[in-house]
Amino acid sequence: MFTWPHRPHRLAVGVCAALFLLASACARDTDSSGAGPHFTGERAGALEPGTVSTDAEAGMAPEAAPLPETGLAAAQPAAEETTVEPVPDPDPSPPPSTSAPPPVKPVVPEAPADSPEEVSTLASGDAGGPLSLADPDSSVPLIEDPQPENPQPEAAAGSDEQLSGDALPESVVEHVEVGEGSLYDRVWIVDDADAAAFAAAADRAGVGVVVSTGDLRALPRSAREAILAASEVEVLSDLGEDAAWQLEVIRRGEELPGGGLLLFEPSDESPGRRLVAAYGHPSTGALGVLGEQGPEDSVERLQAIAEGYGAGGSAILPTFEIIATVASASAGADGDYSSVTDHEAIRPWIEAAAANGVYVVLDLQPGRSNFLSQAKHYEEFLRLPHVGLALDPEWRLKPDQVHLRQVGTVDAAEINQVVEWLAGIVREEALPQKLLIVHQFRFSMITNRELIETPPELAVLIHMDGQGSLGAKYNTWNTLTGEPDADRFYWGWKNFYDEDSPMATPEQVLELSPEIVFVSFQ
Repeated sequence: MFTWPHRPHRLAVGVCAALFLLASACARDTDSSGAGPHFTGERAGALEPGTVSTDAEAGMAPEAAPLPETGLAAAQPAAEETTVEPVPDPDPSPPPSTSAPPPVKPVVPEAPADSPEEVSTLASGDAGGPLSLADPDSSVPLIEDPQPENPQPEAAAGSDEQLSGDALPESVVEHVEVGEGSLYDRVWIVDDADAAAFAAAADRAGVGVVVSTGDLRALPRSAREAILAASEVEVLSDLGEDAAWQLEVIRRGEELPGGGLLLFEPSDESPGRRLVAAYGHPSTGALGVLGEQGPEDSVERLQAIAEGYGAGGSAILPTFEIIATVASASAGADGDYSSVTDHEAIRPWIEAAAANGVYVVLDLQPGRSNFLSQAKHYEEFLRLPHVGLALDPEWRLKPDQVHLRQVGTVDAAEINQVVEWLAGIVREEALPQKLLIVHQFRFSMITNRELIETPPELAVLIHMDGQGSLGAKYNTWNTLTGEPDADRFYWGWKNFYDEDSPMATPEQVLELSPEIVFVSFQ
């Protein structure tokens, strides 16, 4: 089996900087009462100063400020044992199966006696030395409207389309031909419960009907293409307050790399999507595999990294996870213990990703700053359809904390500030669904996790990014995903080439439950 070469060991550099391990177990934090075993999380090493470029234009970093002479980075001395095994679970549970019941297709009820009135018309055509401890459709397509049992003889003038059948089938139609290469000039979008009632009226008006179960972005490609081609689109049933902007997303026509508008929902192209990412910083290989080669070579390497993760027919979306702001060993002139990477160091990766069907995630390690202010620094990139965001609470310090002495933490309230802002961008730009990752390997990293908002504009994902033995990682996974709020989020897993012992195979990762839809490699 082909394996990639290990990254060079990172040497300790800096004035009066001490390396030590961050111990953890099963993701449960030890407090003064001694509750809970620990699982090994992110660990420290060293990086030569000045290896990460900072943005002189950033409001969080001083203009033209040189990097300090000292700093820490992610590594573990080769001679030390890097894994702290957790206390055995008194009732250990093996990695659960990912089997899940198939989606239930909606059923169209019998048509009411009278056609409902139109509801609305929504659209018509047209710092310090950087330190980063290893982190981290089934809807109905456009249909030719079936005639009722007693169809009206007259048809709209100029209409070439003829409806067929007696009524909509009781189960959702997978596909119906629209015509010989032609689409309707006008399209009605109706709720599946009301579709049959619109059949006769649509026939007389020469209008195409698209049936939606709710989120318009989940419509099959044939229906989206019909909406794009139509000069007038009307929503004739109350599909919810989100229908207007979702329709605008379709009309704008920009899709995710690989197609579609939703990140992880099944579509007519595939049963689902899984992102596989190379993690690191563009200017150095010391912080992850992404920086071991340039953008084009990273695209090629991702093809090998992703091998085995397309099991079950899932579409693989190769991904760059780029550390945009890097946890720093010293405070810097602004006192925030975080170095902001220059836009021009990231831009070639954004452009290479767009050209090669690759997704990009910008990772934030804010120190004593906050996630929203740092996210806004990269707003230019986040307004693109193929760029998402990751928040790393491990590096979110309180005013009296420093990296490596404490594991950082963030409350749901601060995360929700980012959620609201990022969801607003998705609506303003009529973008496909955008990924928002929150890293976690112990409970204290996210307080009030159950209060994190998960609006439809975003796919909010918890990324289990701890490292160590496979048994310890399984325990951490089972603990984090065993919380009552776990089903509110998508879930991700992180592999470490050097620090995991051993690194999980694709089969071991994919047998976990909940289903893992994001896998990163460092």
